[in-house]
Amino acid sequence: MSLNELELIGRLTPSLATNASVVTGAGDDCAVLDLGLPGKVLLFKTDAVVEGVHFTAETPPEKIGHKALARCFSDIAAMGGTPSSVLITLGLPDGFDAARVEQIYAGMNALARRYDVAIAGGETTRNPGQLLLSVAAIGTVPKDGCIRRAGAKPGDAIFVTGELGGSLAGKHLDFEPRVAEANWLREHFPPHAMIDLSDGLAGDLRHLLHAGGVGAELLARAIPVSRAAKLAARDHPDAKPALLAALTDGEDFELLFTTASQQAVRLLDAWKARFPDVRLSCIGKVQTGTEVVLRDATGCRPFPQHGYVHFT
Repeated sequence: MSLNELELIGRLTPSLATNASVVTGAGDDCAVLDLGLPGKVLLFKTDAVVEGVHFTAETPPEKIGHKALARCFSDIAAMGGTPSSVLITLGLPDGFDAARVEQIYAGMNALARRYDVAIAGGETTRNPGQLLLSVAAIGTVPKDGCIRRAGAKPGDAIFVTGELGGSLAGKHLDFEPRVAEANWLREHFPPHAMIDLSDGLAGDLRHLLHAGGVGAELLARAIPVSRAAKLAARDHPDAKPALLAALTDGEDFELLFTTASQQAVRLLDAWKARFPDVRLSCIGKVQTGTEVVLRDATGCRPFPQHGYVHFT
C-alpha cells in the first residue's frame, strides 16, 4: 500500500519510544526536551536535503550548504528558540568531487558563524547515486517561552512574515532564517501558535490549525505574493496563478503565527520600526470549527488547496 508523507508519519509516530525528558515529541517544528537546564528547554531538530529533490547537480555548492543548515535554523526559530550546535551526516555517491564537498561545507560554515553555531562533527557514509546532507540541530528557548503549533484561539489574527511563492526562482537556496524576528516576537508579542512555512501556506496553516482544533478565514487580498510568483504567472502561460503559487509553492521559510487581534495594530507598528526590511502581513483570522475558507472579491468560499507533501 502506498502512503504519502503525512499518512506514513501518522502510522509511525504513535509507537515511538519515549522517556521523561520529552516535553513535546513528534508533530511540532522541533522536539522539546527538558534535560534540567536552568530556566531553559532544549530544541532538537533533524532535516535532510537530497540532490534531485531539494537541489540539483548545477546548484552552487555554497548554497546547498546554506540551505541544509538554514532549514533547521528556521524550525528552531518557529519555536522562539536560538540554534546552538549541529551535527552533519554526509552521504556521498561514488566518484564524488571533494572540492564540491568542501564548498558545501564553506556555505554551512558561513551561516553557522553568523549565528554563533558550532558544527560539532557528524558522520560520512556512501550513498550511491546522489548526494545527501542530513543535519541534526539543537537550540534552546526559555522554558516559559517555547512557542508551539498548538495554541491558536478563535478570534486570533493570523500573521505571516515576508512574501510567499516563487521560491524556486532562488529564495529556497539563500533565505535568511527568521531567528531574530522570532526571538523578538517571543519577547514582545508572544504568539499563541507559530510554525515555519516549508511546505506552503495552504499545508502548514492546516498543521497549525489542526494542532489547535480550530479553523480560519484567509483574506485573498492580504496574502503577500512575491514578485517572483507574479513574474512567473505573467511570463509563463503554464505557471500557477500568482495567488495559488503563494498559497501552495512551499520552501518560503517564513513564520506563520497567530496572536490576539487586539494586539494587531501595535504589533504591526512595532514590527515596522524594528524590522523595516521584512514585511509583516495580517492575512486572516482564526475561527471556531475546523473549516478553512478564503474570502475574495466574490465572497467566502471553501479553501481545498494543500501544500507540498512527499510521496504524492
